[in-house]
Amino acid sequence: MQGKVALVTGGASGIGLSISKLMAKEGAKVVIADFNEAGAKEAAENINKQGGEAAGVFLDAGQADSIQAAVDSTIEQYGTLRYLLIMWV
Repeated sequence: MQGKVALVTGGASGIGLSISKLMAKEGAKVVIADFNEAGAKEAAENINKQGGEAAGVFLDAGQADSIQAAVDSTIEQYGTLRYLLIMWV
């Protein structure tokens, strides 16, 4: 996963957070997208402190324009989006 870019929805907690951490550990640049924006940013900050590369953004998965904004933000910050993981509960 070294250098690949991943957008993980629902990544501020639970399975999404675990996946985000694992992908970052494997070298991916991870954007953690969640309705809980503060949680997403905190999770990203923790990954960055551990030597990974991550960012946190707001995402309301029920709103198309919110999804588009998260994708656009990911591409703007890191370039080509390689992985999109959608966590739905």
